[in-house]
Amino acid sequence: MAEKVDRLTRVNELLKRELAEDITRGLISAPGMLVSVTEVRSSVDLRNATVCISIFGGTASDKERVMQELDRNRIEFQRSIASKLGFKHTPVLYFKRDFRQEKGDRVLEILNGAENDDSADA
Repeated sequence: MAEKVDRLTRVNELLKRELAEDITRGLISAPGMLVSVTEVRSSVDLRNATVCISIFGGTASDKERVMQELDRNRIEFQRSIASKLGFKHTPVLYFKRDFRQEKGDRVLEILNGAENDDSADA
């Protein structure tokens, strides 16, 4: 069982690296925004993979456009993975926004604001 988990972890990391390279090479257009692959979660049979995407910069509509573009180019990403990695079955990719980093930044912003309020009161 541990061997399957290790293999799945390696596959997820390979997919993450390759997808990040494809995004960096410009398979999508995101001027003024930083688009990063934060995590890939493949199914045990490697038929499907959820790709978590974090987007910094731009407006909410810009971010939505980037997600739509990722979905539209899904087949191109899958072809790229198939040619580079040579898996028996290339997983079907599903892109999902990852809000964890944004939420963490917001919490830090709130804490810094509270700290500044405390120092002003002293």
